Amino acid sequence: MAGKRDYYEVLGITKTASKEEIKKAFHKLAHKFHPDKKGGDAEKFKEVSEAYSILGDDKKRAEYDSYGRVFTGGGPGGFEGFGGGFDFAGFQDAFNRGNFGAQGFGGADFSDIFSDFFSGSATARTRRGRDISIDLEVNFRDSIFGTRRTVLLAKTASCEACQGTGAMLGTEMLTCKNCNGAGKVHETTNSFFGTITVETPCRMCRGAGKVPKEKCLTCRGEGVYRKQEEIDITVPAGIEGGEMIRLQGLGEAASGGMAGDLYVKVHVIPDPRFRKEGTSIATELNVKLSDALLGTDYKVQTLEGDEMLHVPAGVHHGEVLKLKGKGVPQRGGKRGDMLVKIKITLPSKLSRTAKSLIEKLREEGV
Repeated sequence: MAGKRDYYEVLGITKTASKEEIKKAFHKLAHKFHPDKKGGDAEKFKEVSEAYSILGDDKKRAEYDSYGRVFTGGGPGGFEGFGGGFDFAGFQDAFNRGNFGAQGFGGADFSDIFSDFFSGSATARTRRGRDISIDLEVNFRDSIFGTRRTVLLAKTASCEACQGTGAMLGTEMLTCKNCNGAGKVHETTNSFFGTITVETPCRMCRGAGKVPKEKCLTCRGEGVYRKQEEIDITVPAGIEGGEMIRLQGLGEAASGGMAGDLYVKVHVIPDPRFRKEGTSIATELNVKLSDALLGTDYKVQTLEGDEMLHVPAGVHHGEVLKLKGKGVPQRGGKRGDMLVKIKITLPSKLSRTAKSLIEKLREEGV
């Protein structure tokens, strides 16, 4: 590999990267360096494309990881640019034939990358509304037992007045003149690979093939409009701080398409009395020296009120006692335990009587 750049280095990923992470890395760099884009770089675009053609294919990636080169359809020389490790002529021919499926060219799937390049955005795919991300704070108790919250969001939603059609109720829909009712148009672009023709949804009718004769007054013919909407969120029991809850279809609506998703990042407000340890809840209990020596019962705070805990005679400082079934709820109705760590408190001053008693204990070797 002397004098050659590593494929993982080219894509800016680690050797443990998943297939989805490899795809995302290539997608980002291919957009950045594509020659048709302002500031693009043809050589770097070739380089990242070559890297993806190997790492995006399981068999070739395995060969590359084992031997530092590819023996299966990737040329004998490993990373030698497009002349050795990557068949650029075949790549361009496959592109011109539109053959970029998972089995279309070297096992790497370039289809979604080039639909973005030559249609201006993701218009070649189904229209989809924007995802929304919000933060939600819950207290410690609610994170353990779960809760329901209602939030008010300002977002793009499907128009209720026209049921998302963009037309006034009771009025007819006309055939779109831009696409003649096909819902699709062909766009031709001169690119680094030659003349490319791509079929995309019609922007006038958004792929529906029809446009309203009279536009809805509420959404002005868009089928969507911005409004405030109450969203009910169920926070599951035992959730960890920083976890995300995904609510499908509750993001922003898209005219003529599907709504995006709502992502809720949960932040748990710490409770100074408790902490979560797996399925258990940990707390601390201050115990007097005399009680630690002789044993007694103590009230312990739990998330459901006070519970009695028997502290046995001779308990040690730092010893952990359990309150069964007072921890985190689990599937099947079971619950973890509460772990109570004993902290023996020593008196700052001793009376003469107490000191005399302790002296006797010392004499007895206690």
